[in-house]
Amino acid sequence: MTLRLGDLAPNFVAETTEGTIDFYEYLGDSWGILFSHPADYTPVCTTELGAVAKLKKEFEKRNVKVMALSVDGIPDHMNWIKDINETQNTTVNFPIIADQDRKISTLYDMIHPNASENFTVRSVFIIGRDKKVKLIIVYPASTGRNFDELLRVIDSLQLTADYSVATPANWKNGEDVVIAPAIKNEDIPAKFPKGHKEIKPYLRMTPQPNL
Repeated sequence: MTLRLGDLAPNFVAETTEGTIDFYEYLGDSWGILFSHPADYTPVCTTELGAVAKLKKEFEKRNVKVMALSVDGIPDHMNWIKDINETQNTTVNFPIIADQDRKISTLYDMIHPNASENFTVRSVFIIGRDKKVKLIIVYPASTGRNFDELLRVIDSLQLTADYSVATPANWKNGEDVVIAPAIKNEDIPAKFPKGHKEIKPYLRMTPQPNL
C-alpha cells in the first residue's frame, strides 16, 4: 500500500512503551505525527527522539500528539529510552511502537527495498483531525530531521485548513500569507478585514488572519 497526501491514515492497534494503543483513539480530535526509525540504538534517531521530547509543550500548543515507531521490541525500546534520557538530557514523553512483525511499517509503506529489506526508512507523517495524511517526508539515515521545520509546517497546515490562504516560501507564524486564487477581489474585504496588497492579480498578500 502506498499512502498519498489526502488518503485516510490507516488505523492500527500496537504494543508501545505506554501499553497497547489504538492509533485513532490515541489521536482523538488532535492532529498527529507518526515517525519511524530503522532500529533502536541508532545515533541520529537518539538525538531526534530527545528533540521531540523537549518540544512537548510546542506540540501541545498546536493540539498535536506524537508517536514513534521502531522494528525492535519493547525491552529494547525501554532500554533505549534510558539512553535517550541520559544523553539528551530529557524525558521521553510519548509512546514508541514495537513493530517487530513490521505490520505497521508495511501498512504505512515505511520499508523501501532499495534502502533496506528489513528496516524502516525514516518517514514522517502528519495527520489531521480528519485522520487524513497532510504531509509525508522521507529522510535518509544520515540526515537528522528538522523538527522546527515540522512545527512550521503544522502551523501552515492548521492555518490553511481554516482560512482561504496559502503560506509563501520560508513563511513563519505571524508573517503575511497569500490569498487563495479562488477568492474574488470583491470578496476580499469581508474575508480579510485586515487589508491586503496586490502584487500581481494572482499574488495577493494579507496579514495572517488568525492573529
